[in-house]
Amino acid sequence: MIEITTSLLFLVSSLYGGQVSVSNDAGSQIKVDTFPKQELVESIKVDGPITFERYVREYFKDDPILAEIAMCESTFRQYNSDGAVLTGRVNKSDVGVMQINKYYHLERAEKSGFDLNTIVGNMAYAKKLYKSEGTKPWNASSKCWRKFANRENETLDIES
Repeated sequence: MIEITTSLLFLVSSLYGGQVSVSNDAGSQIKVDTFPKQELVESIKVDGPITFERYVREYFKDDPILAEIAMCESTFRQYNSDGAVLTGRVNKSDVGVMQINKYYHLERAEKSGFDLNTIVGNMAYAKKLYKSEGTKPWNASSKCWRKFANRENETLDIES
């Protein structure tokens, strides 16, 4: 039931944007961010449905390696099927579409005004992190995304 409710809220909110709250099976309220309407309309000019993957790829169009990292880290997911923020399988401190580690990055992200629990905040902080540290924060998944980078002849900052 929660999947149907969440899907309907995403559909409706894709028209209006913003954040919505959804009750999970335990009755807790979960904040679920949706695509901001203005940003969606202005930045994504595509035919057909707008998916999280399209949103991520469009957001990272100037740094496409980050879209490939998102695919490898989370398969373009910010949330689990129950509406909770996606956490890492190996390290539960890794959160969201870019699997940003809260242990190392939460304080810096919050000081910079980024909410890692939202897709917008998670991706914006990832972009900032990439500009300062390259791909190093995602080296654990480099076996997956390095193939893309090699095809694109992109210069990467990979620690071996």
